[in-house]
Amino acid sequence: MAIKNYKPKTSTLRATKLLRSSDLSKEKAPRLLTVAKKKKSGRNDQGKVTVRHRGGGFKRRVRIVDYKRNKFGVKATVTAIHYDPNRTANLALLTYVDGDKRLINALKGLKVGDVVVSDEQTDVLLGNAMKIKNIPSGTLVSSVEIVPGNGAAIARSAGNSVLVQGFDPSGKYVQVKMPSGEIRLINGECMATIGQIGNEEWVNVKMGKAGRRRNLGWRPTVRGMAMHAVQHPHGGGEGKGVIGRAKDIWGHRVGTKTRKNKRTQKYIVSRRKVRTRPDKA
Repeated sequence: MAIKNYKPKTSTLRATKLLRSSDLSKEKAPRLLTVAKKKKSGRNDQGKVTVRHRGGGFKRRVRIVDYKRNKFGVKATVTAIHYDPNRTANLALLTYVDGDKRLINALKGLKVGDVVVSDEQTDVLLGNAMKIKNIPSGTLVSSVEIVPGNGAAIARSAGNSVLVQGFDPSGKYVQVKMPSGEIRLINGECMATIGQIGNEEWVNVKMGKAGRRRNLGWRPTVRGMAMHAVQHPHGGGEGKGVIGRAKDIWGHRVGTKTRKNKRTQKYIVSRRKVRTRPDKA
């Protein structure tokens, strides 16, 4: 999808860049493939805010996406490409020959009328899904499982893809390169979809005004320097204080590593590349 620019008739339109929706279906996704979404405004089951700056926005329904692709050997035709308000990627509506309908992430280049199939091993064509051990090296895939049968967990957002690099010497795992640059081992029995997730132009969207952001369920963010000292590490001070090293609201230095999952450490062949500032290199 392309980016739509507006004539600067107002100060708001001058900075607005939105995605064109001409390629998307004008009809809503099938009602049976959606469920109601209750607003929680970033609060947990105790009513405490665990995710800040959330609340309000338009009502939504959650689309049920088929991340398992476990309908083996049955061909499906792409009958529509739908917008999804809950994720950056668009959704493709698949209609199987037996009448069943399912939603999957729309891939880059996938069009209405294309035929896709899911199986343990099938042709390496856009939209087809198969076990990652049967996918040739150098192929871009998306919607990759981590645990066989649990559904896709890697490369599900707009523009993302994973590069298959070949078998590990053990023969049980496949080595893949993640979007972050990390090289990781994936069980060969995991399912993956051929192709890159579409809507990659999403990163170039500019809302243009605060109201459009509020409609998506985001509330205003207050600077730490504008708070009291008890509310944020940057707060307090006589006049305009000096921050020093930037911290988050919990006092952790910005950029602090928070990964503590040692159980899966053995599957990481090479850690992701950490960006450094030129003056810190």
